[in-house]
Amino acid sequence: MAEKIRPIRSEEDYQGALARIEILMDALPGTDEADELEVLATLIELYEDVNFPINLPDPVTAIKFRMEQEGLNQSDLAPIFGSRAKVSEVLAGKRALTLKMIRALNEHLGIPATVLIQQNGVGIPEKIQGVEWDKFPLLDMAKLGWVKRSNNLKDRAEEVMRDLIDRAGGLGALPQAMYRKTTTGRRNAKTNPYALQAWCLQVLANARSVDLGSTYKDGTVTVEFLRELAKLSVFQEGPKLAKEFLMQHGIALVVQRHLPKTYLDGAAMRTIEGVPVIGMTLRFDRIDNFWFCLLHELSHVGRHMTGNGDELFVDDLSLRDRDHIDDDEKEAEADEWAQEALIPSELWEEHLAQKQPTGKRVSSLAKQAGVPPAIVAGRVRHENHNFRLLSQFVGTDEVRKQFFEKVV
Repeated sequence: MAEKIRPIRSEEDYQGALARIEILMDALPGTDEADELEVLATLIELYEDVNFPINLPDPVTAIKFRMEQEGLNQSDLAPIFGSRAKVSEVLAGKRALTLKMIRALNEHLGIPATVLIQQNGVGIPEKIQGVEWDKFPLLDMAKLGWVKRSNNLKDRAEEVMRDLIDRAGGLGALPQAMYRKTTTGRRNAKTNPYALQAWCLQVLANARSVDLGSTYKDGTVTVEFLRELAKLSVFQEGPKLAKEFLMQHGIALVVQRHLPKTYLDGAAMRTIEGVPVIGMTLRFDRIDNFWFCLLHELSHVGRHMTGNGDELFVDDLSLRDRDHIDDDEKEAEADEWAQEALIPSELWEEHLAQKQPTGKRVSSLAKQAGVPPAIVAGRVRHENHNFRLLSQFVGTDEVRKQFFEKVV
């Protein structure tokens, strides 16, 4: 005879339910006892999920298990880790997994990224060499709402930053100075590396919280792709539309206010899961600056961040050299794609607006290129090194309000 079923709220209830299940194991299908058995099994499963969660294996254990499953030895993993020595160090817990390793392990061995980026095992070590936690600009970060304000914020610097590192994806997500990853771009010599690291981590943390709804495929970003995106610039809410457009293609756009001494316009990076991320500060609230910066960073994604590379580009576009004489080659290439997408070279080179700019000529070229006059004006001002030119077209105070509730 079936008994009255009660919720499982305590250990005593749990043990009673287990004992009852043993009695009901031979219940015939379609009987009240069989129904009771099914309901009890569900209640027990829910109770166990909450009270006895099964922890994920640590990364090293997961790697060793997969090696055993596939009959692999350390030599077989050398192409993934870079060398047999690195394989040995990782499996011994002496070396942290890099972003490149994590992506390769996920792609070639099918080990979930959620397992590989955990803090235990080869995750965030107790000590990260060379890091002075109290040098992070915690007060500025608190003002921007990145971390919770408190009276003892400086004393809790390590705790606060470790939490941010965890949200950003763990040790493998750390920028250059804390984690030896290739960093390039136009970086201002006056940049505070701790402020830059904090900004990058916050961008990554925000990007990982976004549900893109699509997976990025290498080769998606081309000049043609950028040109299609640039068409949105004619709309008043073009920047917001651009964010939605990129999400549809598996790219996260994160607009994040800059910290003092970062001297930063934008950056291109990847999350630990391999999602391309464009970070922008909007420190110059101009239409031309937004679109050039966005397309410049996307050009890095398309030209320089293919495969499992973990390169990080950070850019102070005020350092951009008109003739690319002193520029890094990759920066010049990113400029080339961005300019071509906004104003095709055949239009730019033949139009009088570039040498003899007038309001009428700027509007004419903008119409031919399918962009707002602000973008043409911005290009003319940059090419002529004269930022007093065509100020009526620049389009200030139009972008931040699309991303920030309170414009400062």
